[in-house]
Amino acid sequence: KEKRAGNICRSPIAEAVFRKLVTDEKVENKWRIDSAATSAYEIGNPPDYRGQTCMKKHGITMNHIARQITKDDFQSFDYILCMDESNLRDLKRKSNQVKDCKAKIELLGTYDPQKQLIIEDPYYGNEKDFETVYEQCVRCCKAFLEKPH
Repeated sequence: KEKRAGNICRSPIAEAVFRKLVTDEKVENKWRIDSAATSAYEIGNPPDYRGQTCMKKHGITMNHIARQITKDDFQSFDYILCMDESNLRDLKRKSNQVKDCKAKIELLGTYDPQKQLIIEDPYYGNEKDFETVYEQCVRCCKAFLEKPH
């Protein structure tokens, strides 16, 4: 199966989860939150309908249109959190081509209290796989938000 990194499954779920957490904590004005792809597969597309269904079930709105990461992202964001090793490699390689990269590039899963380091792509899976991604994102984003920044 082809590895997809199109910004329509995992990253928009993580973005929406984190946005809801900071809004609930009333700290949304301290954060600029976005998600982006390492590839150009899905640019301009909305999130996968299964992810949208999952998020609706949890009362979370998604308003994301897929885009590809830019040089400016590496220069303006403090953190770029990704889902798996291949995205981590891609991002680190891309960041090496940016002369004043300030973003700290990490796996979102490093924040998981349950130690699930990789957030697997649910694209070829089913609703249950999207639910797993949602649960991992909630755990990781909560832990990330709680750490001092």
